[in-house]
Amino acid sequence: MVSRLKLNTDGIEEDFFTGTHLLGIMSLVKNYRFIWQVNSYTGFDLRLNADIEIQLKRKGRNYFFQLYQFCQTESELEHYIYFNQFQGEYLLPEFKHLDFLWLIRGNLINDEDVLNVQTKLKAIETIQLVAELTHEKIKNKGNLIF
Repeated sequence: MVSRLKLNTDGIEEDFFTGTHLLGIMSLVKNYRFIWQVNSYTGFDLRLNADIEIQLKRKGRNYFFQLYQFCQTESELEHYIYFNQFQGEYLLPEFKHLDFLWLIRGNLINDEDVLNVQTKLKAIETIQLVAELTHEKIKNKGNLIF
């Protein structure tokens, strides 16, 4: 008799999302241009981190979602930008209207830090929407864990 074990990810998700804020972003530009604009307007240095690329298997195919990362050493905040779409599939299907997801995490994160990022992003003319997403609204949280 073959028995199957199922990995319980509830604790992993809770640990991963403790001390995080997630922003959803709609933009008119391609991925590479978006990252360039964010770096130019915010002073961040977001860089592709191939070590934490997210791979999802759907419909018998593998889909790869790139992540860009920047660490603020003075405030100990980490910033991650996920591309929400890859070849017609979505990292978070419940938010198909969003092009990018911005995860901010750190032990000392506060609402002012998040508001500061939102304000800088709203100043970029090619960004149509920046909205904070509550963790309760995210159905596929496990897709964001790297």
